[in-house]
Amino acid sequence: MALRPTFDHERTLWKQGLRLIAGVDEVGRGPLAGPVVAAAVILPPRSRFAWLADVRDSKLLSAPRREDLARKIRAKALAVGVGAVPPERIDALGIAPAGRLAMAEALAALTPVPEYALVDAFALPEVDIPHHGITDGDALSISIAAASIVAKVHRDHVMTMYDALYPEYGFAHHKGYSTAEHLEALARHGPCLIHRRSFAPVRDCIVGGYS
Repeated sequence: MALRPTFDHERTLWKQGLRLIAGVDEVGRGPLAGPVVAAAVILPPRSRFAWLADVRDSKLLSAPRREDLARKIRAKALAVGVGAVPPERIDALGIAPAGRLAMAEALAALTPVPEYALVDAFALPEVDIPHHGITDGDALSISIAAASIVAKVHRDHVMTMYDALYPEYGFAHHKGYSTAEHLEALARHGPCLIHRRSFAPVRDCIVGGYS
């Protein structure tokens, strides 16, 4: 059974007198196309909104439920920040550094500035804000899970917009992930401008004759 995230990590910090605690998560490490996106969310201390009981790692929620929760998070959070790193930067940096950069951008977009950050999985050497990484943080911390929802919904919207520019790839359906539909389109049409050329299936197409 999937763990239900709690405020346990946040509560420890609240007891120390800290109020502005950001949860940070990123999505989009695995797709062959599109940006990697991160979000940072500061929820009010000791929040008791009924809908928080439904907050989970975004991968465990249906698309309609994610959309609904993202709207509620944005409406009630003290601050929400989003960062995105495009495919060409992913190719230049590598996916792990690009993900950390997106998280750093999301934190930098927050107003007010958080006093502390809880980050899914990673420590962020690039960030001056006190923070620590939590393994499986989106399963343990409500703030991190909320960030995962906001990031996922934002990225899905971006990929749906790209679908209008590149309809032959089906980005609105698979959001750039390596589905059979996407691989078939990639083999037929070659990569477009938002494909990650350092990722093997895309790189193979380029080596096979596509530019």
